[in-house]
Amino acid sequence: MPGPHIELDSRSPEAVDGRQIRAVVFQDVRIEYVRRTLESLGLAAAGCRVLVVGSGRGLLAHGLAGLGFDVVAVDPSATATAMAQESAERERLAVVHKTASAEELDLGDAVFDVAYYADTFEITARLDRVVELAAGVLRPGGVLMYDTVNRTPLSRLVYLGAFQGIPMTRIMPPGRYTAKRLRPPAELIEVLGRHGLRNEDICGFKPKDPRSLLKAARARRRGEITDEEIPPMVDFALTPDEHPLVTYLGYARKV
Repeated sequence: MPGPHIELDSRSPEAVDGRQIRAVVFQDVRIEYVRRTLESLGLAAAGCRVLVVGSGRGLLAHGLAGLGFDVVAVDPSATATAMAQESAERERLAVVHKTASAEELDLGDAVFDVAYYADTFEITARLDRVVELAAGVLRPGGVLMYDTVNRTPLSRLVYLGAFQGIPMTRIMPPGRYTAKRLRPPAELIEVLGRHGLRNEDICGFKPKDPRSLLKAARARRRGEITDEEIPPMVDFALTPDEHPLVTYLGYARKV
């Protein structure tokens, strides 16, 4: 029996889109981390201009706009950008959506207070270029926020094995992730520093019960649940006091 149709940024209701699954599962912890961080830095939503890179279908960008931030969102997929724009119009959110890759941003210099990079650092083969452009769009003292994937035996098992290689749980196309592009915190902090960004926090996050993530992936592959039904099954939480074995968030300031 053939497996499900796996395709990123697809309009097909039959397609299993691992990128969108990640977005819905990570949404709550991403929003919580942004709120905590910006409150600790004394940055209010009013008058704060935020760039979301790797926006996908717009879930994170729309969540931030709902908190009162002025949001511009970019994504390399024209299809994802169109879907995000349609969603923003339905929700009556004034988010500007653009199609652009993180490696080729052309948004001006020093125009954002905050830039959030999602679904980017663990994908790009040109991390230095991505970080260089990220630093360029930030105002002095601006905040670069991100989430990404560590390079550990467990992260390889999850991202290269369960999500990409093992037939029963695969939700990503082959080659989406490679071990080389998974980013240990120390490696990422070094790259940020080369471009005038001082890292100030690393915060892990993980499902409260890792078995629930594999169960949800298998159920989604079989068409038993929708993307929107996955988050209550998995329940991710921030783990600021633990070394991140798989995924982590962080932020840096432009010096």
